[in-house]
Amino acid sequence: MSTGLDTRPSATTYDVEKLIGMAWRGQIRVPHFQRDFRWGREDVIRLFDSIVKGYPVGSLLLWVRPASKQTLTLGALRIDAPRLDQSLWVVDGQQRITSLANALHEDGARDPRFALSYDLRNERFVPRPSAEDPYVIPLPTLFDLRRVLRWFTVYPEVPADLQDLAFNLTTVLRQYPMPAYQVEQENAEVLRDIFDRMNNYGKRLSKAEIFSALFAGEESEQHKTLTIDVIAAHVDERFGFGRIDSDTVLRAILARRGPDPEREIRTEFDDENRREVVEFPGEDRDTAFQAGEEALGRAISFLQNDAGVPHFSLLAYRYLLIVLTRVFGHFPNPDPANRRLLRRWYWRAALFGPEIFKGSSTGASRALCARIQPDDLTGSVQNLLDALARRPVPRLPELRRFKTNEAAAKITLCSWWALEPRDPSTGEPSERDRLAECLTDRPTAADAVRYVVPNRLVPEKYRLWAANRVLLPFMEQEAGKTVDATLENPPLAVDEDTWPRVLGSHLITPEMVTLLRDGHVDAFLQGRQERLLSNLEGFLQRMCEWGFENTPPLDELLLEDLPGDEQALSDEESHAAG
Repeated sequence: MSTGLDTRPSATTYDVEKLIGMAWRGQIRVPHFQRDFRWGREDVIRLFDSIVKGYPVGSLLLWVRPASKQTLTLGALRIDAPRLDQSLWVVDGQQRITSLANALHEDGARDPRFALSYDLRNERFVPRPSAEDPYVIPLPTLFDLRRVLRWFTVYPEVPADLQDLAFNLTTVLRQYPMPAYQVEQENAEVLRDIFDRMNNYGKRLSKAEIFSALFAGEESEQHKTLTIDVIAAHVDERFGFGRIDSDTVLRAILARRGPDPEREIRTEFDDENRREVVEFPGEDRDTAFQAGEEALGRAISFLQNDAGVPHFSLLAYRYLLIVLTRVFGHFPNPDPANRRLLRRWYWRAALFGPEIFKGSSTGASRALCARIQPDDLTGSVQNLLDALARRPVPRLPELRRFKTNEAAAKITLCSWWALEPRDPSTGEPSERDRLAECLTDRPTAADAVRYVVPNRLVPEKYRLWAANRVLLPFMEQEAGKTVDATLENPPLAVDEDTWPRVLGSHLITPEMVTLLRDGHVDAFLQGRQERLLSNLEGFLQRMCEWGFENTPPLDELLLEDLPGDEQALSDEESHAAG
């Protein structure tokens, strides 16, 4: 039984300038039992908004204890931290400290989650624009009075009242008081108990959080240890696929190592006591995480380059990524024929959904992963396809109900992405990195989708139709802004030869534009809905290849000798010898 704290916590206050300076110098550390950073960009924006409004943002709990010399990872920052007799270990407040330290530092602000600016004209925090704007000041600049002065030397056209606003914000940010409790305690288990009580009462821990706590490893090794959160960050940085949630990453790691990704995790690296099949005997936690990350990366590359799924928010179902990770964990380089069959399987499975597996994503994941047999790629792919066989072809996704958090809309968006949608304001085609930038920290693709016509002008029965949406992953487009005005009046930057391609990339014809210009919104929507449906049908036919035999690669086929072949061969050999 825990004996509790040796001494009562002492109350103190740190202003943001001092607190962040300590974090940048490595005087603030994060214990490994609460390593992962969970906040997204909107959470960081809300924190800064609360600070400038003078709202309370909660107190910190800091553990005073020695710290060794090491290279720290704090959000996107890498910090060479010295050995200290007394440092501050964050028991509660990691999300706030990490957000402040990164968003106010140029290196940290390279991460889209922390790349923020302050819009002086609209008086709000916004994502950092791609091009410098005199009225939109990056946070690392706003935090430094000398840099603010230089900013207005470069941009003297900014009015005096807005300059005064910036100077005031600099003072508010630097001097904002953060209350903190400091605890001096030798027993680390007491601090872990405090952390659990503060964060977990009334909450059910996710499977990934339990797994991370069970297999956290030694504190001294944390700077070089892969975690589930680090793996998610790595694949996002490498592929621009978006931030995969921790539970999906964990299940992908487990799927590679065994046929049941929902298995008991407490004996995962105990081969003697593990009840499930052990496919990688003797593999330790670090090796499993590294191999899992590599397999997950290969699965993502397949989705992007073979299956036409550019981003996690356009993945029809998360369990399909788990199954693919198992495939690519055992078969890193499938031959072209099997890759094509895998693409066929993905799209058929996306259309069927988990309903054919008793309606459960968990059941679907288990059933499909069990069909993947190590050392038999062709058999595994055939097994996956057989799981969907002897069923009627599913109906097309419903285009009269377009919601970006639903599988039907995600499938539809992939069919739009295949058209290489162009920006109406520039004529330039979409690129995957722009899509990733637009959807930073977004659980759905909503921020990349614009209305054609303001929804208030659309008859009620058409308001959920896909026909009033376009895929436009361009940061310059303001959220909620419609494109009807641009369609009706092509910009001078787009020449006459390019403009038809712009329209065509969104399945819009010049005749449809005329309907819009004349105010015939319902006729426009009806005509475009028909084109969207035809495009979706053609896209899915190409991807699913209904009616094709699931023929294995030719070199896998075993042909029986036909009667008389041996005699015919003997006669040929005799003839050749003669």
